[in-house]
Amino acid sequence: VQLQAFGGGLVQAGGSLRLSCVASGRTFSGYAVGWFRQPPGKEREFVAAIRSNGGTTIYADSLKGRFTISRDMTKNTVYLQMNSLKPEDTAVYYCAAGSRIIYSSLGIPSAYDHWGQGTQVTVSS
Repeated sequence: VQLQAFGGGLVQAGGSLRLSCVASGRTFSGYAVGWFRQPPGKEREFVAAIRSNGGTTIYADSLKGRFTISRDMTKNTVYLQMNSLKPEDTAVYYCAAGSRIIYSSLGIPSAYDHWGQGTQVTVSS
């Protein structure tokens, strides 16, 4: 499955953005989808994930309440709604998909088989 992430941009602190991750080649059916981000000069970190059944989501503790992951199977798209953005949310955001990922591994980048190209999110103060 090929992934394309888009929707990033420049936003002021306190603003919102919605990122989209679109699959091509096949559907997201059977795949868990995760969002990760890589701030400038830092390691890639987990943001959120949604399991293949679409009913279970998991978030980085520091982002709970501000970020929401969801999926629309009719559009073969997974979304990341980001609210109350802060300058420290500035990063390249990546979506990833993987099959047969157990719950405890959803936050681990190496558990995912397929990655999108990333989309830049910049939050100004």
